[in-house]
Amino acid sequence: MNWEEAVLLRIFLGEDDRWEGKPLYKHITEFCKERGIAGVTVFRGILGYGKSSVIHKAGVFKLSSDLPIVIEILDHEERIKEILPEIAKMIKGGLITTEKVKIARYGK
Repeated sequence: MNWEEAVLLRIFLGEDDRWEGKPLYKHITEFCKERGIAGVTVFRGILGYGKSSVIHKAGVFKLSSDLPIVIEILDHEERIKEILPEIAKMIKGGLITTEKVKIARYGK
């Protein structure tokens, strides 16, 4: 198995965050796809809080409670550096982290 160096860009935001009327997590995913980024996964949390210390949680009787969203974007470092400035402009109240990772390609 061949291992490659890559960067994992992780974005923490709220489910209610929007960009041009569209859910921000969806906009970022489409933005990355249009630019040929290797992979994006969006996770919806069931409980969490951020800088405001307000706990957001899923409830049986609530349809929406601004649940935590985590977006993971994976590609080579130079590709992440290309998209990061544009993504940073979209994030108003979230958090962005990066970390170097090693990826193993398998399958296709």
